[in-house]
Amino acid sequence: MRRTRAERAESPAAYEAWRAKGEPALLIARPRTFMNASGVAVAELLRREPVSLGGLLLICDDVNLPLGRARLRPRGSDGGHNGLLSVSEELGTTEFPRLRLGIGPRPPEMTLTEFVLEEFREEEEGAVEALVERGAEAALAFARDGLEAVMREFNRE
Repeated sequence: MRRTRAERAESPAAYEAWRAKGEPALLIARPRTFMNASGVAVAELLRREPVSLGGLLLICDDVNLPLGRARLRPRGSDGGHNGLLSVSEELGTTEFPRLRLGIGPRPPEMTLTEFVLEEFREEEEGAVEALVERGAEAALAFARDGLEAVMREFNRE
């Protein structure tokens, strides 16, 4: 896979343009902000780069989905996820595709913060690796085939 570095030192998001042979170009970004302020990074990235809201795929963890489950949606609420809330507030809309990667459920004896910051247990590593691979496949398919086709494939149990 060839890649072109496009990181901006002053930007609240680190990002790179990627292109695999025969695949569409992807702009992959990682906020440099705290998760609860990730909307600042997304909004800044959209101001700098020619990406439409329909071409944006926001990927985040989700404690409301079982570990290993992925769900792709064209729009929706934040579902209690402060990062999604931040993005929705900064963009002024919930009309953007999102891929939620299940890391739950949260054990009742743990706070949400403790749970999301905790390392995965050794017995969960296989499920986590498979989930990361599935998320990467979904992102590539989103760029190549569009949202509807990817939703039909990736939202199946």
